[in-house]
Amino acid sequence: MNWQIYLKSFKAYLQVEKSLPVNTILAYTRDVAKLMDYAGNQGNLTDPRSIKTSDLQQFIGVIAELGLEASTQSRIISGIRSFYNFLLIENEIKSDPTELLEMPRIGRKLPDVLSVGEIDAMIKTIDLSLPNGERNKAMIEMLYGCGLRVSELVNLKISDLYFAENYIKVTGKGNKQRLVPIGNGAIAQAQRYISMIRIHQKVKKEAEDVIFLNNRGKGLTRAMIFSIVKTLAEKAGINKSISPHTFRHSFATHLVENGADLRSVQEMLGHASITTTEIYTHLDREYLRKNILKYHPRQMME
Repeated sequence: MNWQIYLKSFKAYLQVEKSLPVNTILAYTRDVAKLMDYAGNQGNLTDPRSIKTSDLQQFIGVIAELGLEASTQSRIISGIRSFYNFLLIENEIKSDPTELLEMPRIGRKLPDVLSVGEIDAMIKTIDLSLPNGERNKAMIEMLYGCGLRVSELVNLKISDLYFAENYIKVTGKGNKQRLVPIGNGAIAQAQRYISMIRIHQKVKKEAEDVIFLNNRGKGLTRAMIFSIVKTLAEKAGINKSISPHTFRHSFATHLVENGADLRSVQEMLGHASITTTEIYTHLDREYLRKNILKYHPRQMME
């Protein structure tokens, strides 16, 4: 049996058995296709079942020489591991050749974070006399106030709002839903936009329940929100790498700095693993020093 047939079966397995998101399935199948192309060029690796660990190590060496980032290499290895795990489950192979593969070391890049003052400055640049002003202010308030991903913001529905209980329902990665607290300031601005601006728009049928709309009555795109955020940052004179995700980073960082525990932040962000949340603990040295001096039991005894 050739690579293409196995690859087709693997894709069906990811869709039906694993129920993975479409983008993840595409990434995994592309990664295996890279290995398939490499194997085809070797001449003697026409069947994925004949691949050995040494073959995979040589393949990894090739992609490393291409200058791919460590994170990209790791993703490719993850896709190939998933493929051979599938072959193992299907009893097509007796042992997993990916078992002894080592992941490249990935240095964690600390994301840019906005201060509360910088966020306030961006909000102040919004011209509320313009038709989209109230909408843009509501979007920024919710991005920062709820730590939303940009995809979560564009898909947020009016039916997801539970303002009386100070919660919103958010649909995150893998269609996983979570309840996220929302503050009174963000609630007030969202209600202002909905009751004063959105109510007067002619809304397309497919967007009737979508909160944030463009001038044509359709839901906003991710690209449009990126553009809005970039423009506000430039107007506020902020010289950082800013995107909608920066508000999510800032939300998490400010919570941790003010004493929130990582488990709570993990729940609010919708992270599957606490390890992902730990990147937000990049607190400055002075902040850490003061807290150690204030709270460490040995320091308190002296």
